[in-house]
Amino acid sequence: MGFFLSFLRSCGWGTDPCTFQNDSIRLRLGISFGSWQLMLNAAMFVLVVIFNRSLIGAGTVANWVLIGYTADFFNGIWARTPLDSVLTTSDFLPIKILIFALAIGGMAVSAAVYMNSDMGLAPYDALCVILSKKLSKIPFFIVRISWDLTAIVIGILFSVGFRDFKVALLGSFIMTFALGPIIQAIGKFMQEHIFAKNAPVQPEGAK
Repeated sequence: MGFFLSFLRSCGWGTDPCTFQNDSIRLRLGISFGSWQLMLNAAMFVLVVIFNRSLIGAGTVANWVLIGYTADFFNGIWARTPLDSVLTTSDFLPIKILIFALAIGGMAVSAAVYMNSDMGLAPYDALCVILSKKLSKIPFFIVRISWDLTAIVIGILFSVGFRDFKVALLGSFIMTFALGPIIQAIGKFMQEHIFAKNAPVQPEGAK
């Protein structure tokens, strides 16, 4: 996820809402993306521990600690190679569009694998699940979209008068409504065709 996220950040056409929010805040604070992700997720993790510890697992820690620093690492590499001109300018627009599309697809696939592995959720995702259970009469997808839109609003508030965010904002809105269905479809495929095949065979007559 961090690898594909690095391409989305360099393209400047938008990221997932959580990244848009965190990139806006960390730029205002003047710290690295990975360091801000680490600190914010630490605060969110405390709330997850309080309200629903069952959502915590190895995936929680991996997502919390590694994705931000992995994205920073690869963004640093792209900035030092000819790929930087492809990602940050419109001189190679067809190639940039292809890379952006592949990055979105890769992000969706990797997110689906992480979310369907049953090894814990990132604090950002876990809090959304907790909130959805509290608001049980509201469909999850509505809670999730509202959660992501809140992150976008926070990102806007930290960006106004500080950086040009209009193009990135458009991409983040698109991903708010597109990533969820893509991840859900990929997750359904994995559950039916991958995880189901690896499930232990029940003895005949077992309940």
